[in-house]
Amino acid sequence: MRDRQTDEYDKKVDELRTKIKGLDQLKVRDDVFDEYTLLGLYKLLSRGWITAMGGPISTGKEANVYHADRDGTTVAVKIYLTRTANFKKMQDYITADRRFINIGKTRRDIIFAWTRKEFSNLKRAEKVGIPVPHPLVFDRNVLVMEFLGDENGAFPQLRLSEFEDAQAVYDEIIEYIRLLWKKAKLVHGDLSEYNILFGKGHPYLIDMGQAVTLDHPHAPGFLKRDLEQLNRFFNERCITREVPDILEELCGSSPQ
Repeated sequence: MRDRQTDEYDKKVDELRTKIKGLDQLKVRDDVFDEYTLLGLYKLLSRGWITAMGGPISTGKEANVYHADRDGTTVAVKIYLTRTANFKKMQDYITADRRFINIGKTRRDIIFAWTRKEFSNLKRAEKVGIPVPHPLVFDRNVLVMEFLGDENGAFPQLRLSEFEDAQAVYDEIIEYIRLLWKKAKLVHGDLSEYNILFGKGHPYLIDMGQAVTLDHPHAPGFLKRDLEQLNRFFNERCITREVPDILEELCGSSPQ
């Protein structure tokens, strides 16, 4: 039998669904704001982490990011898509991560774990001084974090940015990679000009969900790929370092 509390909970979720779908600027679809997402948003709203939802910052195959208000402060709300996210890719990254060995195997289990994984990775990166969006809270497939932007809007991706000193930007990102490996004991695993933002004269790392710890069997290979991707973007913009040299410095050898 349903009790009054359950009925009230369902009523609030239905109200939230109606409210979100009524915001034309969100251009929402059922595969974004499904029942699990609405439950997570309702919980975050009821606890004060979100005051109101706003329009999209970015959309993608794995997740959408939205503006949201928290008592007058703009925050970013990242929603992993429970129906369309690349479940197999996520599973491959999580399976060998010792932090998540006891999670379930369903699509929902993997995506919820992925959200928790990004929250954890952001905290580890931030702790060692790497500029990332400050993670605030997560619930189910919803992650609330600092909004990276200013009065003109969100900071642009590196590929769309204009910077006077490409060498300084490249060197700064290399230092982030070094700090991730040496201090945070992480490898980003998918680093490119698409998941580095640039604002206020500095790069910021984002999309840390796939980052793995150094005991992951593919960590050295992921590091090599990150460096190659970075060099590909900067090769015609500044002097880049040889990937084998950086690998030798960080991990003592170059993965094949």
